Amino acid sequence: MKLLFLACLSPKTGNHTTAERIRFAVAFTDKLKEETELFLLSQSSKIYVQPQGVQTDVSEKFCWTEFLKSSGVCREHVDELRVFLLVCGLRRVKDPLYLVEFFSEWHCENPLNVLVIIGPKIDPVFTVEVETVVKRTAGVFLAQERSQQELHAAMKRCFSVVNSSVSEGMSAAILEAMDLGVPVLARDIPGNAALVQHEFTGLLYSSPQEFVHQSQRLLSNQELRERVVRNGKLYVEEHHSLKQERETYQRLVDTLL
Repeated sequence: MKLLFLACLSPKTGNHTTAERIRFAVAFTDKLKEETELFLLSQSSKIYVQPQGVQTDVSEKFCWTEFLKSSGVCREHVDELRVFLLVCGLRRVKDPLYLVEFFSEWHCENPLNVLVIIGPKIDPVFTVEVETVVKRTAGVFLAQERSQQELHAAMKRCFSVVNSSVSEGMSAAILEAMDLGVPVLARDIPGNAALVQHEFTGLLYSSPQEFVHQSQRLLSNQELRERVVRNGKLYVEEHHSLKQERETYQRLVDTLL
């Protein structure tokens, strides 16, 4: 179980336990709050729910053609491509190789579909494994890490943002994609399902085969694509306001003064 919460402790006095010293804790979701309460039974009134805020900023100087070329995607007319962008740090919990085999088979059937993995090289050993697999796999590419503004620009230009994680607290990439008006294809795990309502704010999949199926639906059904993009954008605006997040933390901090 993965708990994501920010705790503020009062000064340590006597033999008080850590739980007793907590002034407040913030969970991203109601479910995480419920899970946290199992550990902080006597402190449940001090646990607040505040979803992660999101804000996107797209680089005006970003060049899509250059980005794809530098990632190894060589095609004269790049606008014809359907680029699925898997945004994640290179570590095992993000499972960036989960879709590689089946996506490559799909690419061989339709070369216009390509998968680009992008993110920081967090685990050096695993990064080498990813690089080795990608080099020998048709239709799958590994991009160099970019600035936040350039990453947002790449996300905005891609066909869909992909999440393949084994576990998530609250995926910033999913929220950013929704804010940018890009459809999300996310692995069906609790953290993702808390953000993505299937066929309403995005699409969920539970296997590589289902990923391909849902991707094909997104390609062939314009109404579905428009619906998840529209609802995803509204969801972020209503529930993941950066302004609201700041106000919540400021209010909690003020209680300590």
